Amino acid sequence: KFAKNIAKHIVNKRKESPIETTGQLIEVIKGAIPMKVRAVGGHPAKKTFQAIRIECNRELDVLKDSIDAMIDLLNPGGRLCIITFHSLEDRLTKTIFKEYSTVNVPKGLPMLPKDMEAKLKLINRKPVLASEEELEFNNRAHSAKLRVAQKQRD
Repeated sequence: KFAKNIAKHIVNKRKESPIETTGQLIEVIKGAIPMKVRAVGGHPAKKTFQAIRIECNRELDVLKDSIDAMIDLLNPGGRLCIITFHSLEDRLTKTIFKEYSTVNVPKGLPMLPKDMEAKLKLINRKPVLASEEELEFNNRAHSAKLRVAQKQRD
């Protein structure tokens, strides 16, 4: 929510001196977030550190490449199940599944050529979420979303 302000504070701090520890970075991030917002939410640096980790590890690029490779490796009728733990992963998975399960058929085509058929069929339109029962003993499942697709053809 405050990404631009956090980035501005980091750049300004680095002009003064290098940021050498995570503790220093946390203090800079805290200074960039209004006090009343800091009092309500969780740790103010949580999302910033998550964003840095995702970018440094190229997690979204790896996920995209992995999903594409897994679809190619599946046998017809095989199912691909992906559990995501944050919205960026979930949006990417949803987009790729939709892309592989949608067919844009030109008007007037008497029959669909084999190479134009959808590669995947969505098993669930909405993601499967953890039940109340599971959340009682596994709080980490709160953000988990399961998406499933089945391979149609080779």
